[in-house]
Amino acid sequence: MTAGAELHGDELIAERYLRAEPERVWAAFTSPASIAAFWGGSHATVPPESVTVDLRPGEEFTLDTRAPDGATRRLRFVYLSIAAPHELVFDEPSTGIRTTVTIHPADDGTHLTIHQRRLPPELRTSQAADGLASILEALATHLQHDKATPERRMP
Repeated sequence: MTAGAELHGDELIAERYLRAEPERVWAAFTSPASIAAFWGGSHATVPPESVTVDLRPGEEFTLDTRAPDGATRRLRFVYLSIAAPHELVFDEPSTGIRTTVTIHPADDGTHLTIHQRRLPPELRTSQAADGLASILEALATHLQHDKATPERRMP
């Protein structure tokens, strides 16, 4: 299944089924190495050394994105709510965007929803929707190949 992303006014919602258990998806969103592996999607890379994570409400995670032309942009997010392994809520102070990451068990994997609220007008575009969908596709690829995140335990 591929990711789908839809714009609704100042909100962007993306969903994807992932063939990984919720704990592995959670680890991907909270591990610096994993964030670096998928966050840029198809439109940017994230240098692993640029990612920092302080997984506590009121604290932040940061990363640099590097576009194909070499332009680098520093991103900073502040955690509002952390409910392992089911939900992360964080704000991007520079834009005001609030992102909720929801992780639910589904069949033999995980249903992931990314809900971004308060998008500024310049980010209410099909390009932004495509970018978020590409990040979820990169996450699926990362989870398929990564052995550093916790593996599914067989009974």
